[in-house]
Order: sequence, then structure tokens, then C-alpha cells
Amino acid sequence: MPTHNTYIYILIMALVTYLVRVLPLTLIRKEIKNITVKSFLYYVPYVTLAIMTFPAISATSSIISAAIAFVIAIVLAWIGKSLFQVAMLSCASVFIVELVITFLQTH
Repeated sequence: MPTHNTYIYILIMALVTYLVRVLPLTLIRKEIKNITVKSFLYYVPYVTLAIMTFPAISATSSIISAAIAFVIAIVLAWIGKSLFQVAMLSCASVFIVELVITFLQTH
């Protein structure tokens, strides 16, 4: 039976994550003037939010909590909140709504 060293996996993941974040900073030193590249980089946070949000909608135990979190995410993103704030508040809303639903079902 092969043995797996978890520390090696963590080290490789940390290295890849570090390189993905540091390489653009070290390779691109001047201002980006290409309109297509600037447009692409502008929409990256929104695409990231969509990639995190849409699959997670089906992961909840209730479509109601998913719908409420989705609406909250859309509104927060629309008013310009950060990706972290949108993700955290959406997750918190799912947690709270599902707690309320569970409480109402048991009483």
C-alpha cells in the first residue's frame, strides 16, 4: 500500500498558489494598455463570484436559502462590495435561513 505524505501535497499546493499570485506581479512591471486585457482583468472578480455562487446554490438543503443567498450576492456585488464581503454575507445568509427553516420544521 503506497504511503502518501500530506506535507508534500500541502507544500506543492502552497507553491502553486504562491506562484499564481507572484508571477503576474514580477512579470508585468508596466501599466497594461491593451483594452482587451484590461477589460478581461476588470471582470475577473465577477466571474470568480459566479463560479463560486452558481454551483453552491444546489449544495444547500433548501432552495429558499439558496435563492435568498443568491439575491443577497447579486445586490452586494451590484452596490460594489468586495468579493470577500459578498461571499461571507451570502454564506452567512444560507446558514441563518437554514437554521430558521430547521427550527420552524421542528416546532
